[in-house]
Amino acid sequence: MNNYETVFILTPVLSDVQVKEAVEKFQAVLKEAGAKILHTENWGLRKLAYPIQKKSTGFYTLFQFEGAGDVVEKLEIAFKRDERVLRFLTMKMDKHHVAFAERRRNKAKA
Repeated sequence: MNNYETVFILTPVLSDVQVKEAVEKFQAVLKEAGAKILHTENWGLRKLAYPIQKKSTGFYTLFQFEGAGDVVEKLEIAFKRDERVLRFLTMKMDKHHVAFAERRRNKAKA
């Protein structure tokens, strides 16, 4: 099992309910593929570095999960099929990244 981190940006025209719906949909995709979700962070509405589809803001969300390599492929296909997603990025976490993420989560809880 590998550790992964995904950040995705949803279009800013969505309501809070629609954003939660989209996040739950992607969590369900991960669970169906056999992944274990370790952490989820909602970063909220943020300004984009450059306009995407004539939009200058977007709702950012972070997932940290553990699973096999095919899980990432299924998640990214779900992102590509959903028109609410502006951009996404998935990274495989090495041991240093995993340790840093755990420290960051523990610090946030305290």
